[in-house]
Amino acid sequence: MAINKKKSKGIGIYLIILLVVVLGAASVFTMGGKPQKPTTYQTILGYFQNGQVRSYTINFGTGDLVLNLKPTEQEKAQYEAQLKQLPQRNEQSNNWLGGLFGDPTQTPSGQAGGDQNQTKTDGAKKEAPGKQILYKVPSVPYFVEDTQQLVADYNAAHSDDKIEWDYIRAKDNSMLSQWLPTLLLLAVMVVFWFMMMRQAGGGAGKAMSFAKMKVKSDDGRKTSFKDVAGAEEEKEELCEVVEFLKDPRRFNELGARIPKGVLLVGPPGTGKTLLARAVAGEAGVPFFSISGSDFVEMFVGVGASRVRDLFDQAKKNAPSIIFIDEIDAVGRQRGAGLGGGHDEREQTLNQLLVEMDGFGANVGVIIIAATNRADILDHALLRPGRFDRQIYVGYPDVKGREEILKVHTRNKPIGPDVNLETIAKTTVGFTGADLENLANEAALLAARRNKKAITMQEIEEATIKVVAGPEKKSHKISEKDKTLTAYHEAGHAIVTYCCPTQDPVHQISIIPRGRAGGYTMSLPLEDKNYISKKKMQEDIITLLGGRVAEKLVLDDISTGASNDIERATKTARSMVTRYGFSEKLGPIVYGTDESEVFLGRDFGQSRNYSENVAAEIDSEIREIIDNAYERAKDILTKHMDELHKVSKYLYRYEKIDGVVFKRLMEDPNFPDEEHERQMEERERDNKKRDEEAKKATAEAIAKSPEIPEQTENVVEEDNEE
Repeated sequence: MAINKKKSKGIGIYLIILLVVVLGAASVFTMGGKPQKPTTYQTILGYFQNGQVRSYTINFGTGDLVLNLKPTEQEKAQYEAQLKQLPQRNEQSNNWLGGLFGDPTQTPSGQAGGDQNQTKTDGAKKEAPGKQILYKVPSVPYFVEDTQQLVADYNAAHSDDKIEWDYIRAKDNSMLSQWLPTLLLLAVMVVFWFMMMRQAGGGAGKAMSFAKMKVKSDDGRKTSFKDVAGAEEEKEELCEVVEFLKDPRRFNELGARIPKGVLLVGPPGTGKTLLARAVAGEAGVPFFSISGSDFVEMFVGVGASRVRDLFDQAKKNAPSIIFIDEIDAVGRQRGAGLGGGHDEREQTLNQLLVEMDGFGANVGVIIIAATNRADILDHALLRPGRFDRQIYVGYPDVKGREEILKVHTRNKPIGPDVNLETIAKTTVGFTGADLENLANEAALLAARRNKKAITMQEIEEATIKVVAGPEKKSHKISEKDKTLTAYHEAGHAIVTYCCPTQDPVHQISIIPRGRAGGYTMSLPLEDKNYISKKKMQEDIITLLGGRVAEKLVLDDISTGASNDIERATKTARSMVTRYGFSEKLGPIVYGTDESEVFLGRDFGQSRNYSENVAAEIDSEIREIIDNAYERAKDILTKHMDELHKVSKYLYRYEKIDGVVFKRLMEDPNFPDEEHERQMEERERDNKKRDEEAKKATAEAIAKSPEIPEQTENVVEEDNEE
C-alpha cells in the first residue's frame, strides 16, 4: 500500500505543533513558580548592612533566596490598628453565629472561647509581619561571602534579636533533569511514528528501490594513464575525451563535437576496464561504473527504469562519465532466437538507445562501454551518434608487454638476473591480466622459498604455471604410463624441432600439470599477425607427433592424444572451410556463424552447402590429416635414436629445458658424466629447496592466529536468512 507523501508531511507538521505545545506548557509550569527578583543585588546587601533582615533561606543548588525583613514603623502601626479592629469583628461574628447555633463562647467542655481568642491575640501582638522578598542569587558562594560577616556582626551586637538563617543543600534541579521526562516521552513518540511510517511504506519503498540504479564510483582508488601500459594508441584516443572534459572551449571553437560514446572492444584481460578507470581518474569528473547485468531484474520494466535513473544521475552531475562493463548483457541484437525476441531485455535496450541519442539532449555525459563480443551487439547501438568511436584493445606487443611488466613489478623487489625484455619476448600472447598474474605468482614462489627478491628462476616457473597450471609432484603414475608419456612428449618435441615454421622448444615435462599428464612447451620468438598455410600444416604434424611416437615405439596407442587429435581436426577444418586453403574446393567459406542469442553454439552454425560439398570437405580434411600423419612418421623414423635418447632422459629427470633438448638432438655424446653430476646436484638442491619451502609454510601456518569456528547458532541464523 502506497503512502501519500503530502499526508505523511501533514502528520509530521501536527507532531511538530504538538511538540511545541508540550514544551511551552512545560516551560510555563516550570517558570511559574520562580521568584521575582528586586532591582539589584546591591539592594539585597543593603538590607543586611542596615540590619533589616529578620531571617533568610538560601538554596545552594538553585540560588533561590527567601528573605524575610523586619517590619517598618509604618507597618507596625498598621498591624496594631488591625489588631484593635479584630475583637469587634469577632464579637459581631459570634453574635451572628450565636443567633443561629447558640452561644459560640461556650466550648464543648464548658470553657469560654474568649480566653482562647485572647491568647491568640496576645501571641500575635508579639510580632508584626514584615515584607518577604524572593530573589535568585547570581552566585551563591559570593553571596555567602558577602553576608556571612554582616550576619555574624549583627548577631553579636543584638543577642536578643538575632538573624535566623537556613541553608538548603544542592539538589539535581538542573534544566536537564526538569526536561528529561518530557524529552524521553517525545523521543518515544517520534521513534514510534517513524516505525509506523516505515512499516506502512516499506512495501512501496522497497518495490520502488528496484527501479533505482546502484552505481559504483572509483573514489577509493584513483587510476591514471600512468597505470596503463602497453596500449599507447588506445590512450591517445581516450586522451581527447579527457581534454574535452577539462577544456571543452578549445573543441567548441572549431565546431568539433566530442564522441558521445566510446566502445572498447577486445579479448578478456587486455585492459578495457582499466582504461575506463584511467579516463575517470584523469578527467576528475563523476564516474558512474555499472555492469550490463545490473539492469536485469526479476520485475518487468525495471531495466528501462534503471537506465532512466542512471542517466538522470549523470545529467545532474554533468560533466560526467558512464561506464557500462560487459554491455553485451543488455545490448544484444533484438529479434533474435526462436521466440522472436526477449521483451524485457529489448525494452531495456530501447531505453538505452533513446537515452544515448534520442529526442532529448544529453549534454556533458560521455558513455564508455566495454565488451569482448562486439559482433553480437545491436546495430542501432553501434551507429554514429551513440558509439561514435570504437577502440580495439588487443594483445600487447613485445614493447607493450615490457611496459606492463614494469608496471606490475615496480612495487616488487627484483633480482639482478631478471631481464624484463627477455620475459616480454617469451610471453607472446599474454594479456595484461596474464602478466599481472605472472608477476604475482613469481612473488608467491619467492616468498615460499624465503627469498628477499624475485629471480629469473621464479619468473620462468611462474610463466609455465600460468600457461600449463601447477605441477602435481605428489601424483604417482605407473612405470608403464611414465614410459608412454615420455615417448609421447619426446615425439612432439622432435617433430617440433624438425619443422622450420614451429617455435623452438622451451621445456618438456612428464610431470602432470592441470589436466595434462605431460606437456611440450614452445615459446614464440616474435609476434605473428598472420598464419601461413605451411605453418598450419606443420602445426597439425606437430600435434600428431605424440600419437605417431606411441605407435612406432610401443606398437600401441592411448587416449593421451585425444586433445591433440581434436585440435588437429579443428585446424584442418578451418583450413578448408574458413581460410580457403583447399586447392580442390577453392577460396570459399563454407558454413556461417550467426551466434544467435538463445541458441546453442552448435545451432548457431548453419550449413550453406550441399551434401556433395560436405563429403568433399570431409575428404579434404582427411587428406590433410593423413598427409600430416605420414610426415610425422617419416620424421620420427629418421630420428629414432634421438627419440629413444630424449625419452630416456625424460624418464630419468622428468624435465628437459630448451638448451638441454637442443644438445640432445645435436650432440651424440650428450649427456656426459659432467652433465649427470650437475643434474644430480640440481636434484639435491631442488629437493632441499622444496623441503625448506614446506617447512617455512608449516611454520607460518603454526604461527598464524587460529580462526574461531562458527557456532551452530550462526549457521542457524544464516539458514533463516
